[in-house]
Amino acid sequence: MLALLIFVITLVFVIWQPRGLGIGWSAMAGAIIALLTGVVGWGDVSIVWDIVWDATFTFVALIIISLVLDDAGFFAWAALHIARWGKGNGRLLFPLIIILGAAISAFFANDGAALLLTPIVLAILMRLKFSEKSALAFIIATGFVADSTSLPLVISNLVNIVSANFFDVSFSRYAMVMVPVDIVSLLATLLVLWLYFRRDIPQQYPLERLEDPAHAIRDRQVFYAAFPIIGILLVALFVTAHLDIPISLFMGAGALALMAIAGRWFGGRSKRVISLAHVLKNAPWQIVLFSLGMYLVVYGLGQAWLTSEAAHVLTLLGSQNIYVATIGSGFAAAFLASVMNNMPATLIGALAIDQVNGHVPALVQQLMVYANVIGNDLGPKFTPIGSLATLLWLHVLAGKGHKISWGQYMKVGIVITTPVLFLTLLALAVWYPILGAASGQ
Repeated sequence: MLALLIFVITLVFVIWQPRGLGIGWSAMAGAIIALLTGVVGWGDVSIVWDIVWDATFTFVALIIISLVLDDAGFFAWAALHIARWGKGNGRLLFPLIIILGAAISAFFANDGAALLLTPIVLAILMRLKFSEKSALAFIIATGFVADSTSLPLVISNLVNIVSANFFDVSFSRYAMVMVPVDIVSLLATLLVLWLYFRRDIPQQYPLERLEDPAHAIRDRQVFYAAFPIIGILLVALFVTAHLDIPISLFMGAGALALMAIAGRWFGGRSKRVISLAHVLKNAPWQIVLFSLGMYLVVYGLGQAWLTSEAAHVLTLLGSQNIYVATIGSGFAAAFLASVMNNMPATLIGALAIDQVNGHVPALVQQLMVYANVIGNDLGPKFTPIGSLATLLWLHVLAGKGHKISWGQYMKVGIVITTPVLFLTLLALAVWYPILGAASGQ
């Protein structure tokens, strides 16, 4: 009960953030209390840090890359091109915006897609004078697709990085499994969002009100450098997938390269456009403290009872066929993420899956590893507290005059998340055995 009480109080302060208290400080306070009360031991600090450090610094580097590119006009340029490709047809623009969100989520992580793309889409919608209901359809779609399609690469979501590192899944192996599954998730997302919002999507929009995408580019040196840098990073991650090199090393190098170009560190006559001080100030440094602190609190909760209970549920599911085991464990992870946040839920799921080793068939355990990722990527869409990104996203929208209550969010979230989550988990259960047979595993 003490471990549960510490977790609940810590989570409340993380979500509430009284007087602007950073999420990292709240999490670290919870961790210190857990240490002082003996819920976790000092030896657990190194265990937890070993789990989270690579994922945490990879995430920070990805957000720095995203912020530099955003200041350079990269995402605004992409969104304006998408709006022009819609050719004035609102019913074509809607799926194009969703596909853009999926692409940004895949390469720049779900938080970058939701928090950076949403204000840009909002600005475009205001220029096009969309009605409030029409704008809401695009806003919800942008926020939802950021998570529902954050599956394909290890770097697409902090959850993916933690899980891949915990179970020693290589970058290339992860992509082989999850890219096809993510395509199914994207198609399901397109279908469900279309069915839900089809009456709110305008048939036409005034194309002449859009500015030339080239005018959105603020720093051409950074803009043109982005394409080869991103390409080199992806190639390096695939080529070195089996060399056990931390992903944060590659992402950190990419962030430094873009910062060097933006800051004109190597001379040149062109004037700086991007403020690196602003970029570094807005980087998610609090996530470093949050990851260590919150995971320590959750590790204590898991050691107390939650991991063993979760492992018991997984063992029961694992005694069924692979479809029940995969879909059941994925929904269990999604439920846990929706009520306790997906970051701690990911660790509990990983520890429980590790604990059922030998109690369920090897194939089922492997399926559960990826089902846990899917559940923690999509499950947060059930409730606003499911992920910190969603809470920040709602805050950004409120600041732009689009306030969405928790009740409104959950009404939409439950309806559109449930079928997408089911179809995505079903795709995993079908695809993974096929992949195993093709690769001789």
